[in-house]
Amino acid sequence: MLTIQPTLIEAVRNASVAADLYPSVQSAIELEHSTIPPYLTALFSIKQGYNSEAAQIIGSVAGEEMLHMSIACNLMNAIGGCPDIDNPLFIPSYPGPLPMGVHSSLTVGLEKLTRKLVYDVFMTIEEPETPIDIPVGQAAGLQLLATEPPNYATIGEFYAAIKEKLIEFGPGVITGDPALQIADPRWYPLTELFPILTLEDALRGIDIIVEQGEGTRESPMDPQGQVSHYYRFAELVYGRRLIAVPTEPGWAYAGAPIPLDPAGVWNICPDAKAIDYPENSQARVLADAFNGAYTRLLGCLHQTFNGQPDRLSMALSLMVELQLTAQKLVCTPVPGTDMFGAPTFEYNAAAAN
Repeated sequence: MLTIQPTLIEAVRNASVAADLYPSVQSAIELEHSTIPPYLTALFSIKQGYNSEAAQIIGSVAGEEMLHMSIACNLMNAIGGCPDIDNPLFIPSYPGPLPMGVHSSLTVGLEKLTRKLVYDVFMTIEEPETPIDIPVGQAAGLQLLATEPPNYATIGEFYAAIKEKLIEFGPGVITGDPALQIADPRWYPLTELFPILTLEDALRGIDIIVEQGEGTRESPMDPQGQVSHYYRFAELVYGRRLIAVPTEPGWAYAGAPIPLDPAGVWNICPDAKAIDYPENSQARVLADAFNGAYTRLLGCLHQTFNGQPDRLSMALSLMVELQLTAQKLVCTPVPGTDMFGAPTFEYNAAAAN
């Protein structure tokens, strides 16, 4: 499970006014974003027409991480703060640790899709505090990660502390301008991304973030009835869909096969930087174009959540541009190597809005 320094939770518990929570909620925004580049890199490494089930799993999780980041932005606005997204420091350095000192032993990079990557990194990122021991039937793969008593506080405890503090502050903690709230069915269903106008809305939003990632102590399903992130990634590792069974604990990885053909994955450069590609090469041109679109996307999202909701349309367009550029980059040979280009997710100040 992801662990953080207990001092971060103490900062939440010691908050005396809503403004004291701004750094903690900003950290949550940054943490939710930090998982998106690694997930998208693995997704983009899948060759078109191959490994469709794996692509669906990773794409669905990446999309929900974007939802979680958006919920956290709405929460920040609801308590009177301002999300800070258009900032070079908003982007983690890959490979490296996640924000908030999360799981100091875990290094997260930008790599091609393999079952080992999903098991070692993605499942560790999403691991619940108490994973359900679900049997694997007729599937090759690894066994579930062994759980150990945490030496540090957990992300689940961090979000629980925020909930407790909001409840302590009471309904009056929601003081933000309702016009800053983002809810648009073109992006996410209104049942998932909704205006946070009351304390109950804030608590419900936090529950969505936690339960979509981890499930609950009793079930691997999220509030929408979908397999939560940790168990979704386990499906990919074990090569079988999670299904309900009549025996304890009620589920097993024994459903439809989820193949992962290595020949259907581009051999992209791991943990690349744009400068690693020869100047004026096609890989460098595409990497720079990708980073330009990524930087503009961060700028549009910053504007969207800071009083310019009409910028959401441009943000959605830039998401499509990112995908199309990445699809070209990953099939572009890198001169002097036997590898192909990879998105590098770097801030390009020249492209900033």
